Amino acid sequence: MPNMGARVARMFRNFNLENRVHREISKEKPRVAPRHGTTLPPSAASSHAVETAETVNQRNDPLLTLLRAVYVESTDPAAEAPKEAVADQAAERRPLRFSLPGDLYGLVELTDVPKGKLTIAEALKALSSHHRQPQTWTPGKIAQEYSLDLKDTKALLEFFIPFQVQIIPPKSENAKQIKAS
Repeated sequence: MPNMGARVARMFRNFNLENRVHREISKEKPRVAPRHGTTLPPSAASSHAVETAETVNQRNDPLLTLLRAVYVESTDPAAEAPKEAVADQAAERRPLRFSLPGDLYGLVELTDVPKGKLTIAEALKALSSHHRQPQTWTPGKIAQEYSLDLKDTKALLEFFIPFQVQIIPPKSENAKQIKAS
């Protein structure tokens, strides 16, 4: 019984379908909008095109002699730079200052780090040391200890905040809230 309504609707929808389709197909198609007329007469447009083609294809001897005098020698600086950079990075490595105990996440334990870089464990140790004793662990001392740039160290201490929890008070009074203990 539940399909009865769908059957009746389908019967009305398909009633006389073939006649309606033939009527739509036999209707006259809408006309295409006319194209915008050109402002130049056909003879002027073709003569202008011919003149342009002639000037482009015409040989200009003074320009050709100047072009022959030009000599360009180029080298790709990007092709040479990575070789030197890799050699510099291999030479400038520092031993690891701090690592977490155990085999974290199945990663191989590092023994040294390129200068100017930190591992996550070292970054967390430096941040916690600075947070606990800011007078002792100044940005300059952290930069010297871990072979970092002073500007990068200041940015790290200012913008990298790993464990800061903020509880935003609810807008309504009867909303549930976590009680701080």
